[in-house]
Amino acid sequence: MAASKREKIKMTPEETAAFLAANYKVQVATVGKEGEPHLVTMFYALLDGKIAFTTYKSSQKVLNLRRDPVMTCLVEDGVQYNELRGVALYGRGLVIEDQDELLKVGAVVGSRMAGLPVPEIGDPIDPEFAEGVKLAMAKRVLIVMEPDRVVSWDHGKA
Repeated sequence: MAASKREKIKMTPEETAAFLAANYKVQVATVGKEGEPHLVTMFYALLDGKIAFTTYKSSQKVLNLRRDPVMTCLVEDGVQYNELRGVALYGRGLVIEDQDELLKVGAVVGSRMAGLPVPEIGDPIDPEFAEGVKLAMAKRVLIVMEPDRVVSWDHGKA
């Protein structure tokens, strides 16, 4: 029996991991107070292979996740149809206040935002930059995506 179009364009787990590692912007959807989607784009890093980003403790997405942890993340790229690739992750957004984990992700995302060389999670960084990251993270929390289901596509495979 021939494979379906969906099966032909699905990324392998290795391709999915490589795609997520090669990107840094994620569209994040949480559930608002009235049940409406709240959608934002965030810079992310991979923490133990999971999408992780920092945000202000008082942000709408944090308020939403504290009320209902349901979260969807979408990482996508491509312009022409045959270039479209993406990974959608469905699951829960964990709000984490652990400073060590927060600073690891903050250093990666902060480096990218500042146009500096981007370290790997946990790599040593310049002490002066580390102090700046610590100050920047003072009012922030870490969000980690815990996926229950992952859907991927790469139309270049078709």
